[in-house]
Amino acid sequence: MAEYRAPDGHVVERRSGAGRMIAIVVGILALIAVVLFATGFWSADVKEGSLPDVDVSAKGGEMPAVDLDSKAVVVGTKKTEVEVPVVGVKDNGEK
Repeated sequence: MAEYRAPDGHVVERRSGAGRMIAIVVGILALIAVVLFATGFWSADVKEGSLPDVDVSAKGGEMPAVDLDSKAVVVGTKKTEVEVPVVGVKDNGEK
């Protein structure tokens, strides 16, 4: 972005529209490609294909033996007293 003063004293900002210009050019190129395919000027010769034959075999296995010692989770409740602070608002020196 460039800033300069016009002859009459006004400040003028000049912004680059490069992003917009690139989007317009890409859009126009895509439109041209669509028109060329639609009119038959360009064509795509697609031949049938197939996946290769693959022989896959696997033997069944066993899960590994695991010795796991876990901690016990104890959940409970208890009574607790919590002191809550008193909040007040002073307005014009009054409590």
